[in-house]
Amino acid sequence: MKIPALGLGTWDLRGHECTKIVQLALALGYHHIDTAHNYENHEAIRKGMEGFDRHQLFITSKFKIEQLGPQDIAGSVEETCDNALEQLGTDYLDLYLIHWPRRTWPLTEIFKAMEILVQKGKIRHAGVSNFTIHHLRDLLDDGCKPAANQVEFHPYLYQKQLWDYCQAQHIQTIAYRPFGKGSLLHDPLLRKIGDHHKKTPAQIILRWLFQKEIPTIPKASSEKHLEENINIFDFGLTEEEMKHIDHLNQNKRFCGAEDPEFDY
Repeated sequence: MKIPALGLGTWDLRGHECTKIVQLALALGYHHIDTAHNYENHEAIRKGMEGFDRHQLFITSKFKIEQLGPQDIAGSVEETCDNALEQLGTDYLDLYLIHWPRRTWPLTEIFKAMEILVQKGKIRHAGVSNFTIHHLRDLLDDGCKPAANQVEFHPYLYQKQLWDYCQAQHIQTIAYRPFGKGSLLHDPLLRKIGDHHKKTPAQIILRWLFQKEIPTIPKASSEKHLEENINIFDFGLTEEEMKHIDHLNQNKRFCGAEDPEFDY
């Protein structure tokens, strides 16, 4: 699976604001748009993509597990995907993810239903989001191979063990919420490294992820931030700087902190 290094996260973007940001992002050269059923913005994204070549875009959406029907799992997953395709105005998704793991739900059956959608051409790749090692191991033991695992990943939550496991299993890690909730943008070390390179802390974080070959999907709500986020390909971090950033890890989770193992 070839996924753009930098995409646009659209959580909490809706209506005209979402459409405008998608238009601006694509005009600036973004190719990856990340969304989810939970975000309730598929139609706004469709409007933002109008006039752009669909085959140059990479669209990710996520299956909301609460939308699962009581009996026909495959039919329920396909119906939900079909709704997303219609709302987004596309014939296929590049990547479709199980949004959250819940061990009380039939994750293997859901994933196998998504694999059927790959065979039908409705999605190009099936993956997961917010899965820990034990969730991934459960799927792999049942013969299911996710193409990607989208997780919260940033210098304060450097999930190296999970990342290493995914690499060993040839599962692409994708980073969401790369800036935490903004507190990382005020970190003294990131500001110091940024001053040295004449870059912002946000750009340092995105470059750190890029050099680890971890695609990321930062949210942006203005043209200024869209431009800032994409302007990371004209400099490089040294090996020493990379290690210093690695050592910022605090295992600090901003999303799902009440149950970091998602063991439910």
